[in-house]
Amino acid sequence: MSQVRYSLDFDAHALIALGGNAMSPWGDPTATVLRAISVLTKRIGPDVVQSPLYVTPAFPAGTGPNFINAVIRIATPLTATEILPVLHDIEAMADRRRDLRWGQRTLDLDLIGLGADIFPDVDTYKYWLGLDASKQAEIAPDQLILPHPRVQDRSFVLVPLADVAPDWMHPVLGQTARQMRDARPASEVKSVVRL
Repeated sequence: MSQVRYSLDFDAHALIALGGNAMSPWGDPTATVLRAISVLTKRIGPDVVQSPLYVTPAFPAGTGPNFINAVIRIATPLTATEILPVLHDIEAMADRRRDLRWGQRTLDLDLIGLGADIFPDVDTYKYWLGLDASKQAEIAPDQLILPHPRVQDRSFVLVPLADVAPDWMHPVLGQTARQMRDARPASEVKSVVRL
């Protein structure tokens, strides 16, 4: 399936969320996230803006140690379908296992957005966007969904995202990263603490 580009900006910025809460071959979660950023600049593009690192409670609550989270904005000529296997390859280098959905992990790399791109199409995106919360814990898409269908729900992504791309406009919801962050409960936003 070819990617539909709704953006006229073909040198789009990829927004990539990084997180981890377990030791990897690269070290503790802080070292792992920083190493992943270094590898991403070599594989996707050298023009990168990095958020501060944040300490955040495991999601869902009580599922493990706190996470180290960050977001990068990186200029790239790659399409989302070209970026996704690179993210999976870097996760594998960090010994990422997918044994338990939303479980403890060495490294999690999520493509949050790529300019104004929607993938694979608006109807599929809206299905995953509207998925009942109980189903979100049980099933995962078998294909890339872009923008990430849960970005608007996760302060641990929105806080660092607003650091690097506060004016990025969600192409379906019509809200900026800053507006989505500010719409989250204040207590949730405060739980995302700068390292």
